[in-house]
Amino acid sequence: MKTFATDYASPERAARKLVEIAAGIEPTQDGRIVIEKINAPFLYAHKAKGSEFRAGLAFAVERGWLELHESGTFVRLKTAGQGLLAAR
Repeated sequence: MKTFATDYASPERAARKLVEIAAGIEPTQDGRIVIEKINAPFLYAHKAKGSEFRAGLAFAVERGWLELHESGTFVRLKTAGQGLLAAR
């Protein structure tokens, strides 16, 4: 089986796209964003893979760009993530 690299094979690149998607979503209670609202566009509109989503999410959390709720169903855009977008 052949595999092809996508635009999001780099965890950092995937994380940046996830932050960009999250910034465009209106948060709910306490600034929470339902994870499916960033997962679906990333996978379907941007044609990324599930493994790239997981790696990108882990990278964004590690860098303090996104906060993953303990339940795994919500993320929160952190100040560092907002600053990442402003630096563009």
